[in-house]
Parts: sequence; structure tokens; C-alpha cells
Amino acid sequence: MEQKNEAVLITKESFKAVGLKWAGTFAEAGAGGIRAVQTEIQNRVVEIKHVIDLEKLLGLSYHINGEEGFTHYAVVEVDRVEDIPDGMMSITLPTLTYAKYEHKKGQNIDTSYNNINTWIENQGYKLHKGDVTHFEVYPMHHDPYSKDPEFVAMIPIET
Repeated sequence: MEQKNEAVLITKESFKAVGLKWAGTFAEAGAGGIRAVQTEIQNRVVEIKHVIDLEKLLGLSYHINGEEGFTHYAVVEVDRVEDIPDGMMSITLPTLTYAKYEHKKGQNIDTSYNNINTWIENQGYKLHKGDVTHFEVYPMHHDPYSKDPEFVAMIPIET
């Protein structure tokens, strides 16, 4: 079965988010590190003030300069940052243009990312040179330990 989903360009204005930070290697992420912080934010989201959409969990991924790993933020978007809960932090993303791709249940994640990266290249776009490599938008109720997740991938590009 061919896996083809349409990618689209969107511009998302700068936004603030509050949640949990995780840093480690790709192997540590694969062993469940990110899943644990996603579960914790799902359990603690009620502690965060001014959440814009309680139905969306954002997973932001950043490169760690010169290392074989990355930083991941499991967060929710907020309209303002106020009284950050213990152990959490805030982050602000700049206005960026993203290639947006919907990954559906039953599809292969590697194929989804290969497809969107091929689409970006075929359209003549270049990846954004900033620290954020991509982010994923999950339904808040999703199971972080599921082997068959559904999410929206957002990859920043230069326009």
C-alpha cells in the first residue's frame, strides 16, 4: 500500500508554550524517555494556566549543538506565561513557515518523514536553519506508548 499524504505550507505566528523539557540521545528517546515526559504533561496539564487548547499536546524537537542527541519539549500552547508549575518551563517559538504533514494511524512514521522531506526538496524549499528541527501535534488523549500514533508533523522551512 502506497503511503501518500498531502503536505501543505502554513505560517504559524510566534507562540509561547509551557511544559516539560527532556534532553538525551536518540537511543534514550527510543527507550521511552520522551514518552515519560509526554505522559507526565498529560497528567499535569491542569496545573498550567492560560492553555489555548487542552486537546493538543505539542512535542518540540531541537538539535543539541555538536552532540548526538536532541532536546524535546512536551508542552501546551498558552496565551500568556504566568505561574509556571514546579519542574516546568516556558519556551517561545518565533513566527515560522512550516511544511505540515498529517501522519495517520496505520502508517509508517519513517515513511511519513521521508515523504515530507522529499516534498520539501521537490518544492525547492530549504530547511530552516534555526534550532527547532520540527514539532509534532498530538491529540492530548493519545497514548505516548502506542506503536501506532496519529499526529501532525510540522517542519520549519525557509521561504
